[in-house]
Amino acid sequence: MSQSPQSAGLSAPLHRLLSQAADAVQGVREGKSLTELLGRVPADLRPGTQALAFTALRRLGAAEAARQQLAPKAPPPRVDALLLTALALLWPDDDPANTPMYADHTLVDQAVNAAKQRAPASAAFVNAVLRRFLRERAAIVAAAERSPQGAFNHPAWWIERLRQDWPAQWQAILAANNRPPPMTLRVHAQRGSAASYVERLAAQGITARALGAPTPQAVVLDKPVPVTALPGFAEGLVSVQDAAAQLAAPLVIGAGLKPGSRVLDACAAPGGKTAHLLELQPDLQLTALDADAQRLTRVQDTLNRLGQTATLKAADARQTAAWWDGQPFDAILLDAPCSASGIVRRHPDVRWLRRPDDITALAQIQAELLDALWPLLAPGGRLVYATCSVFRAEGQAQLDAFLQRQTDAKSHAVPGFTGHLLPLADNALQPQPPLDGFFYALITKP
Repeated sequence: MSQSPQSAGLSAPLHRLLSQAADAVQGVREGKSLTELLGRVPADLRPGTQALAFTALRRLGAAEAARQQLAPKAPPPRVDALLLTALALLWPDDDPANTPMYADHTLVDQAVNAAKQRAPASAAFVNAVLRRFLRERAAIVAAAERSPQGAFNHPAWWIERLRQDWPAQWQAILAANNRPPPMTLRVHAQRGSAASYVERLAAQGITARALGAPTPQAVVLDKPVPVTALPGFAEGLVSVQDAAAQLAAPLVIGAGLKPGSRVLDACAAPGGKTAHLLELQPDLQLTALDADAQRLTRVQDTLNRLGQTATLKAADARQTAAWWDGQPFDAILLDAPCSASGIVRRHPDVRWLRRPDDITALAQIQAELLDALWPLLAPGGRLVYATCSVFRAEGQAQLDAFLQRQTDAKSHAVPGFTGHLLPLADNALQPQPPLDGFFYALITKP
């Protein structure tokens, strides 16, 4: 079920939250990251703004199609963003279990109040458009959903790429992208079990369940909660990480690396997989590399919270002469930059920020990273290539091309771990809940 701003105990007036959410929608349409935009929102308004903005972006394609019917000439961006946000929130939900965030009349009234603050001359226009939508909602919705973007709330090129890559599953993937994800935790392997943490959560009135193999430290909550409500979070007992992402570290370590093994986490930020590697095997000599020095501070913050140590380096992994000491690595994790097409349900802005040419450019970067890091792997070592993408160009096609270039590389299929994992209930990790979309490849050097 969708989480309303009221469920977080917020008392901010709705018109203020709508205005902040509209600013976020406008920023995304102008090419800005939602994470960055939400970071600018006052702390007391941020949870409610996020709830509204997430819903608006998950329904943005339909809302844009409706607004084009209602007002073919686009209003100024600040007014348009408010209209789109309100239309998205007024959109009928296909899931009867979900209750609307607000009553229709309340939403329209507060959107008009927001318009009076944002662009006073537009208030009457906003009122007229929204009230017409309510009067003609069924017909407008039906017309909007006749276009692919209006029906699936993704750009047309994205829909077509998914249709080509996954002809049997593309519609289910698109539908999954528009549903809120579960909140999944990773219990520190050296400090407790998933089952014991579920009991500790229950004592705090938080219902959850352990997922079991192949993610034995994973716990999924029935309902999301702030991390401050998680017992032991500040002390490093538990971290937030989707179960699909929790597959990376076990795949790198395999049956176990020798004490003191040299391991490279090549694109480490924000540090979840770095920390997981050390939780599973604390004696690793781990180097965490990232091209973005600012993002690398998040890795250090994560390690500090968990009481872990690694060597952090800010560098482009492709430029090995600038950072490599010449000593080969026993294992390498390359969680490569990608389209993030597998985690759209967590980042609903991604679909609207990406462009078709981005996939080609990202695939080129991924290939360059693979080729640059392969010589750094010791004989007998293992390289794990991962992307949080469901596009084949960033997954299986990338692996196939690499194996053609590097004839000494050998790929290994590990059921439940390697290959494309789709964000669907019938993925390879049943009976787990739907995971984020990922691709994993395990490659060894003789």
